[in-house]
Formats: sequence, C-alpha cells, structure tokens
Amino acid sequence: MKALKYIKIMLITLFIVLFWFLLIAKDNNIKGASNKLTADSSDKKVIYLTFDDGPSDIITGKILDVLKENNVKATFFLIGNQINGLEDVVKRIHKEDHSIGLHTYTHKFKKVYSNKSSFINEMLQCRDKVNEVTGISPNIIRFPGGSRKRLNEEYLNAIHSCNFKIYDWNAETVDGLNPKASPNKLYRQATKNSGKISSIILLLHCDYMHKNTCSALPSIIKYYKDEGYEFKAITENTPEFYYPIGKKTFNFFDLISSYVESDC
Repeated sequence: MKALKYIKIMLITLFIVLFWFLLIAKDNNIKGASNKLTADSSDKKVIYLTFDDGPSDIITGKILDVLKENNVKATFFLIGNQINGLEDVVKRIHKEDHSIGLHTYTHKFKKVYSNKSSFINEMLQCRDKVNEVTGISPNIIRFPGGSRKRLNEEYLNAIHSCNFKIYDWNAETVDGLNPKASPNKLYRQATKNSGKISSIILLLHCDYMHKNTCSALPSIIKYYKDEGYEFKAITENTPEFYYPIGKKTFNFFDLISSYVESDC
C-alpha cells in the first residue's frame, strides 16, 4: 500500500513538473515572438514594404515597375483564388526576387475565421496555388485585417505547428479602407511615424483599385532612402512580428493537446 501511495505521489509530481515546463515554454514563445522585429536590424534602419490583396493585373504590374526602377525588394501577400489568370504576374514577383506571402485563399472573413481548421486550410490552399505557379512553398502569412483580436494561444500553436510565421505591421497608409485617398495623403500616412521606429513593416495594397498607392510609392521610397533605411523583403529568416495576444487561464489537458494537435 505504501508503495502504491509513493507511486501516486511521484506521478502527480511528474505531471506538475511537466505542466509547468510546457506552460513556461509556451509563455516564453508567445512573449518572445510578438515583438522581435527590432532584433533584425540592430543599429540599422530597415523597412519592409508589404503589399496585400494581390495579385491584380495592371496595378501589381505597375508597382513591380516602380520597385524595379528603384532597385527595391518587397513582399507580396497574395490571395490564392486571385492567382487564376494572373500566373504571369506571380511569376514576375518571384523572378524579380520579391518575397511571396500567404493571405488566405478566399479572403472571406466569415469563412477564414469560422474556426481554426478553416484558417489553416485557407493558408494551405493559398500555398499550394503559389507552389503550382512558382515551385516555391512559402510559410510567411498575414491575417486578413491583421491578427489583433483574432490571434489567440490556440491559433498560435496551430499556426506554428504548420511552420507558418506571422507578419503584421507597425506602419500603414489608409489605402486599405480608402483606396481613393490622394497620393499625398498616402505618402503622409506612410511616413508619419518613421522617426520613432528603426524597423518598419509598412502595410500597402496592390489590388486593382489601388492606383493612388502606386502613384505615391516613388515618393515613399525616396523618403525612406533619404532617411537611411535599408529595404528588405520578408523571408522565413525575418523575426516574426505579430500583435500581442492576451493571456488566459490554462487547462492542463488543453495545454497538452495543443502540442500534439495539428491540421496540416
């Protein structure tokens, strides 16, 4: 009987130790990943131009022209179902050494955010479409509308279990909400916080309606070049950057299952 009692105590102790190990590892991962962007630049000033909601026929092509003229690399977060018929645009993005990221397959918020599996499958479908056209399978992703108030610990574990890395932004224009905003207004929005941030991920868009974004882009590039920023494309080596997520009370068995459950 005493032996059985000691075995029970040892098992309980083992479970407690395992629980705290997983809890600490999980919490450190969440804290450490959310704001690592500055680690990529040290004393250098770096800007990542990122373009959502492509590809489109004319506008994405014109943006690529501007980037080529200015010898600047950028990152394009593409919507998978918009690639059909625009394969040449996607091939050009890849051929000219820009990065391609995943922005879901449909960009339909209700479908994308209906549940964790739907979100993961949207990213996998988008990646498959990019691979079909370019031969690459990128793992960099961006939430439609950004991860704020959408990303939680369960989603984060599922996303990381599929080797995806999340990239939100810390600077933006108003072109997502108001594509008809003047080029001058877009320029002011894109540059207003530059003095406060040494590493910038700038949110822009390249859908068919964003011609003013294209018009503002040369001035935005010139501004950041004059300010001494280095232009980079996001790669899988770029420190992950997503908005902080809230904590919650952990259930031990939920914590264990989150490490073994995967949709990919």
